[in-house]
Amino acid sequence: MASILEILRSSRIIAVVGLSKSPTRPSNGVSAYMQRVGYRIIPVNPNETEVLGEKCYARLEDVPEKIDIVDVFRRPEFVPEVAEAAIRIGAHTLWLQEGVVHEEAAQRARAAGLQVVMDRCILKEHRRMPRA
Repeated sequence: MASILEILRSSRIIAVVGLSKSPTRPSNGVSAYMQRVGYRIIPVNPNETEVLGEKCYARLEDVPEKIDIVDVFRRPEFVPEVAEAAIRIGAHTLWLQEGVVHEEAAQRARAAGLQVVMDRCILKEHRRMPRA
């Protein structure tokens, strides 16, 4: 499995499932940071039309671009559905944010060839990266 450092260095496009337009929500703050440091953020939330200046999609399958990381800000009971969608679209990595753990879905994603990061904040991990 690739290291978190390798995943972050090799990825450019992050679909954020559960991204909220509310600036007080963690999904918004984390995604805004990742956008500022150069990642393309694609919001995935059926309740929004635009977040962080980007068109929002109702489902991962609706996104017309290739996705490197599917970053999940949903409760654990929704993870299996998101993991299956990530597999269907051919994402490289399934990233479950802090507090989001679902072992069975993670195993299913790994078996399908995805890298899986679970119960880790992508912003915190990015800040830990050595600067070159």
